[in-house]
Amino acid sequence: MKIDPLADALSNIYNYENARKPDCTIPASKLMGNVLRIMQKWGYIGAFEFIDDGKNGLFKVELMGAINKCGVIKPRTPTKNHEIENWEMRYLPAKEFGILIMSTPNGVMSHKKAREQNIGGILLAYVY
Repeated sequence: MKIDPLADALSNIYNYENARKPDCTIPASKLMGNVLRIMQKWGYIGAFEFIDDGKNGLFKVELMGAINKCGVIKPRTPTKNHEIENWEMRYLPAKEFGILIMSTPNGVMSHKKAREQNIGGILLAYVY
């Protein structure tokens, strides 16, 4: 029984990335698809595709060797727009290096896009 599918998926991606594997397979969900889309947009992973296995499905993710570290932020903390910089300093190694992934009222997006739109949300994960 999986407690946190997002944490399991990100640790799977990180482990396969460290083992220098070309791709990995993770369980599919709508949230995981949105997180993968953001990671792909920022150049941390390559293409990913949905594979129907008769249950929930799987995502096959192409790894590019660009991830130094990724993980979830627990507890999932509600954050106002002006507090994002504090979390950025806590989870990312340097300014303008890496992204925080947030769930906002406008959908799942990076912290940089949330700051541009002047909205807050719930912190989900970090990638650098």
